[in-house]
Amino acid sequence: MYRLRVIDSFASAHFLRNYEGKCENLHGHNWRVEVYLEGDKLNETGLLVDFKEIKKELKKILDELDHIFLNEHEYFKNVNPTSENIAKYIYDKMKEKFENLMKSVVVWESDNAAAEYFE
Repeated sequence: MYRLRVIDSFASAHFLRNYEGKCENLHGHNWRVEVYLEGDKLNETGLLVDFKEIKKELKKILDELDHIFLNEHEYFKNVNPTSENIAKYIYDKMKEKFENLMKSVVVWESDNAAAEYFE
């Protein structure tokens, strides 16, 4: 098996609905995102997927989330913008392009706290 990892980041603000504590207030994060793809067959060049393709897709998704108020994003109007749900959102969007190669998405909201989504 081969596993690829691409890391990027974005900054945004949010607050958590139905939460008691500091995170119920408006605040922001510099989110770090790790995307993992996995497969057992390489192409004729010897690549699972070209890193530039993974980076391009991830950048499109993160540009959509960068420097916005996540609670007003179409998806997060009805889904609480937790790290867990952000990881799932990015995973689902990446899966549209990379289908059965998607392994997981890890979203770091701080240096020592992250959520991972996988199927």
